[in-house]
Order: sequence, then structure tokens, then C-alpha cells
Amino acid sequence: MRTRIKICGLTRPQDVDAAVEAGVDAIGLVFYAASPRFVDTETARELVRRLPAWMASVGLFVNASREQILQTADAVGLSHLQLHGDEAPADCQGFGRPVVKAIRLPAGSKGQGGLDGAALIKLTQPYGDCAAVLFDADSAGFGGSGQSFDWTCLQDADKTLNRAWVLSGGLSVDNVAEAIRQLRPPAVDVSSGVEQLVDGKPQKGIKDPVRIQAFVNAVRLADQDMERR
Repeated sequence: MRTRIKICGLTRPQDVDAAVEAGVDAIGLVFYAASPRFVDTETARELVRRLPAWMASVGLFVNASREQILQTADAVGLSHLQLHGDEAPADCQGFGRPVVKAIRLPAGSKGQGGLDGAALIKLTQPYGDCAAVLFDADSAGFGGSGQSFDWTCLQDADKTLNRAWVLSGGLSVDNVAEAIRQLRPPAVDVSSGVEQLVDGKPQKGIKDPVRIQAFVNAVRLADQDMERR
């Protein structure tokens, strides 16, 4: 099965065009004002208009009101919503669009997560009405930190959860192939891992077309490798 790819935190037309050219499945637009990747409604509308038919446009919100989410989604023309804050299960219903709920897991090196299958079920089961859950590293900025978490807790996620899920948090061209080999995630979500680097530091909200294409290539090669096994 092909791994689906979302590039999140896009802010510029040229970065949307690079994502489209690379063949990703979805783009993410951040409507959290505290984020350096924030886009306003008018900018987001223009970015979404650049997408070809059938490509998903995902709006990321953090603890926003239902009215704000609905107004923004309608004005921009979003196909999906990603709720990345402390939203309760009831807050994820009734939007008329698929909702992906982010589940933030403790950041840290492998072996330090302390989560098992039962813990994952407990975290995700309340969000059974959502189209999918997204696993990201817990961070002060509600995502996009470049931090990862203990992947071993997702080793048997397909069997344990029996639902659609997305792997996020600290992914890059350097580790996404290993993530696919270990976990076989149905979808991956990257932000800082494809941003321009200046003195080794990602420029938040400014994507690099070369890094986008390299990330997509790494995913596709990993998929091919898994099919041969």
C-alpha cells in the first residue's frame, strides 16, 4: 500500500506549487495565530486555489471555537480539518468535513515513551468518530517542532487501533524510510523536515522544493522496498 504524504505549514504560492509538483497527497495550512507558519484566510484561499482537483487541503486549528473553524473552512474551501489542541471528542464532531485529531505523545528518544497498545487505545478510542488520528510529539508550539517521539509504541498500530492513522513529529528525508520500514504508517505528515535551512536551522514556514522532492522520493523508495519483501 502506498504511503500517503502531507506537507504541513505552507505559507507561500511557490511552496504549494513545489508540493503539487512532487506529487504529495495533501497540504496543511496553519490557522493557529501563535505559530510562525500561520496564514490568514485570504492567503489560505489563494493557496488552495492553486491545488489540482482531488488534492486535499487540510486546515490545522488549535483550541479554536466551532464558529471560527467553520467560517475559516468555508471561506478557504478546506477539504479536511486537523484539530491539534486539547479538543474533547465532542469538539471534533459536526463539521461536515473529515476531521483528523492530533494525539500528542511524549517527545524523546526511542525506548522512553512508556506507551503500549492498551495506552494507545485509551488515548484514541474517545475520538472514534474522527476520520483518523495523527500521532505527533508533544511540544509547546502544538506541533512543527521537529521533535520525534518513541516510535516503538506504534509498532503494531495497524492491528492495535484498527483505524486510519498518521505518523508525524520530527520526520525528514533522513528518517522517514526507517519509519516506514518499522511502522508501515498509512500516511506521514512533515513540516520542519522540508523547510529551508540557514546555518542548519529550519526557516519556519519557508519550504525548500529540493527537500520536499527528496522527502517524497524517500517515501516512494521505502514503499517499493516494502513491496519487494
